[in-house]
Amino acid sequence: MKLMVIDGNSIVNRAFYGVSQNLTTREGLPTNAIFGFLNILFKLLDEERPEGLAVAFDMRAPTFRHKAFAAYKAQRKGMPEELAVQMPVLKEVLDAMNIRRYELEGWEADDLLGTMARVNGAQGGDTVIVTGDKDALQLVDGRTTVKLVSTRMGQTTTRNVTPEEFRESYGFDPIHMIDLKALMGDSSDNYPGVKGVGEKTAMALIQQYRTVDAIYEKLPDIDAKPGVIKKLAEGEGDARLSYELAVIRTDAPMGFDPADAARKPFNQPALYQKLLELEFSKLIDKLKLTPGPAPAAPGPEPAEVRVDVVEVAAERDFQEARSRWEAADCVVVLPLPELAGVAVSLSGDGGQAYLYDIRAGRYEGDYRALLAALFGPGVKKAAHGVKELCRALLDEGIEPAGFVFDTELAAYLLDPTAGSYEIRKLAASYFKQEVEQGAAYQEEEAFSLLDDGLKAQAAWYEDAAWIEALLGLFRPKLEEFGLLPVLTDIELPLCPVLARMEKAGVLVDGQALAGFGRQLQLGIDALKEEIYALAGEEFNILSPKQLGHILFDKLGLPPVKKTKTGWSTNVDVLEKLRPRHDIVGRVLDYRQLTKLNSTYVEGLGKVIAADGRVHTSFQNTVTATGRLSSTEPNLQNIPVRTSLGAEMRKMFVAPRGRVLVDADYSQIELRLLAHMSGDQAMIGGFNSGVDIHTVTASQVFGLPQDQVPPELRRAAKAVNFGIVYGISAFSLSEDIHVSVPQAKEYMEKYFEHYSGVRAYMDRVVEQGREDGYVSTMYGRRRWLPELKSSNFNTRSFGERVALNMPIQGTAADIIKLAMIKVDARLRAEGLEARLVLQVHDELIVECPEHEAERVKALLQEEMEGVAALSVPLIADAKAGRTWADAH
Repeated sequence: MKLMVIDGNSIVNRAFYGVSQNLTTREGLPTNAIFGFLNILFKLLDEERPEGLAVAFDMRAPTFRHKAFAAYKAQRKGMPEELAVQMPVLKEVLDAMNIRRYELEGWEADDLLGTMARVNGAQGGDTVIVTGDKDALQLVDGRTTVKLVSTRMGQTTTRNVTPEEFRESYGFDPIHMIDLKALMGDSSDNYPGVKGVGEKTAMALIQQYRTVDAIYEKLPDIDAKPGVIKKLAEGEGDARLSYELAVIRTDAPMGFDPADAARKPFNQPALYQKLLELEFSKLIDKLKLTPGPAPAAPGPEPAEVRVDVVEVAAERDFQEARSRWEAADCVVVLPLPELAGVAVSLSGDGGQAYLYDIRAGRYEGDYRALLAALFGPGVKKAAHGVKELCRALLDEGIEPAGFVFDTELAAYLLDPTAGSYEIRKLAASYFKQEVEQGAAYQEEEAFSLLDDGLKAQAAWYEDAAWIEALLGLFRPKLEEFGLLPVLTDIELPLCPVLARMEKAGVLVDGQALAGFGRQLQLGIDALKEEIYALAGEEFNILSPKQLGHILFDKLGLPPVKKTKTGWSTNVDVLEKLRPRHDIVGRVLDYRQLTKLNSTYVEGLGKVIAADGRVHTSFQNTVTATGRLSSTEPNLQNIPVRTSLGAEMRKMFVAPRGRVLVDADYSQIELRLLAHMSGDQAMIGGFNSGVDIHTVTASQVFGLPQDQVPPELRRAAKAVNFGIVYGISAFSLSEDIHVSVPQAKEYMEKYFEHYSGVRAYMDRVVEQGREDGYVSTMYGRRRWLPELKSSNFNTRSFGERVALNMPIQGTAADIIKLAMIKVDARLRAEGLEARLVLQVHDELIVECPEHEAERVKALLQEEMEGVAALSVPLIADAKAGRTWADAH
């Protein structure tokens, strides 16, 4: 039998530290070690395809080695709590996979691995021992291979060590690894070896004499320096003890029979349930797992819910249903694509529920009037994805109103980093039940054939029921966490605003865009020729590998950063190298022009609609801070501070007789930092009306404001903005091109003066650690289990997020509230003006020329008055024929 035996503790440790520790279930159970272990396991199975499989684990009880040497492993820290809580769950997963586990009190996993390999070998089988610990190399022989596993930055690599490969690397047989350890000791296991004899000396001695016994038989006549001979003589006792501790025993009393470890099929229902609880839905799909019969629910049977399906086909059906809908606290609505139908779910008293099936093709009355009534203010509704539904209604000329809940937005607020909020994934995750993924009713022509139609109908009804279940679960959760106002006052009212902006779109000058593209291409071609000339050959400038060859091999520039595939040529590296060779600046310019051309010029040209406008899609469930993003096209990432970015903004124009009005918050995040920290010096600086960066430079560097030189203002600006993002002295030094000690001095002076900011930063991180989350002024939360991580890098990431999220998230909340107020006032005052774009802290309105002054004043009033802070909110508004003119 080909048997693979795994050192469970070794591999799970590598998984724990190699996979992001920001991986938890909704209940807060860390899962990164389990997830990483399973990924490594499936990689190993693909590589080795063993017939037998077993995993060995250490136990907490002392082993015979501890009894022989009290200090054995004494210096090791205990298992981090985030890993310890995952261990029993991992073992349950392995049990569900029908993988044999072995643990034996008083013995280490290494001894169990060695015993299994010996027994399997004696029966003529081959064994692969999987571990990250090189101590196991002593077990390598003709029947046993050791597969060494390492994990770095989430990537797992393996190396098979055979007797031949070992001898080539070490110069002696694998069994003498014990002798090597006896001489050099092992700091990890905390046994001494011979004091003063390191790895290099020990290797040379074992390569020449092979064993510890042979060395001591020949003392003092061995071929070594007198000092080494003296150390060996004095340390013989430690060498003998270390030898005994280093030996992996192969006689553990574990009653092992290789046949017991023969691979068996998964216990599908049990594994499905465990992976469902762990929220590993992609792994369930990958393994094609299906559940078994549902276990009987403990306790009394739940009350039976009777659902009456009511087909709304005639006008009288609709009028009867409408009276019930309008009298209800809330109905659940689930439309078919393109509003071809709507399912309306209504829960009644006494366990009675109604599901109304409304389809355009079957309704005999005025279907559009039905939609207008259902989606008007008279019916209070919950839906999943209100923004998309609003957009569909607007396309039909129906003004949406009456939405009181959105289960998609609720799921996002409860877990803003989940990334996916599909109905069925939420149902599977929150209710820990089997839910077939994919909904047939969302497919084109889903109801066209009888069989498919019945299946599509059942799926449609089922999703409506899931939305109702999620509504019942999410509403109290939002109330418990203080998140309900974020949904009802910010996110829900914003949905129709975003839908109207998407429908309106913004006009693009196609001819100017094409001309700009031609101009860019000329620049790209010219830069390419210059780069080829400086390199002395033609190559793919956008290939990191080929560029690295030119820069580091041919031109001899010093490499800065290593990646998995070679030397890095990212923008940070190239900026460091820019002063060393003219080619570097050309490459950076080439990258900028090609990206601008492909992403924005060519990309924008492809999405101009028949009306000459681009209709971006605003995403309101993507970012962890609450900021909006946009796709097809992404208008949030158009360069702002470069001349080329300004050129791009010229492509966005107003139609003849109209203008664009642009209002932009001034330094909103710094103003929020002043307000939320309560720092009186910063508040005073903003209230003075003077440029805050000049004020900061003046206060930090002890200069009159009119004598602050540009370089110190730039330094103060970098510190001001960097503080919001938890910048380090090293990063600041990179940004403003000063030494790290000088950057550190700038930061220390900053915190001396703005002591309230320092106190706020300390307070928000500590509060986040205690609460498990940080929040905005309006209550939006981000959960941060990273703050309690034992891993320094993970914990540091959590601290940076804790500093940044409350401020950036509050800025996002404020711009959303401003959008709601601006849209409402434009409509209330009967203006033709309409919001067409939002980019970070900037709102763009398109309006007739004669409304421009009124709209500028309106934008400033609403944006500046949206929040009461201890410093003024300032919004600057300008009008122009193009976005660039108005910016």
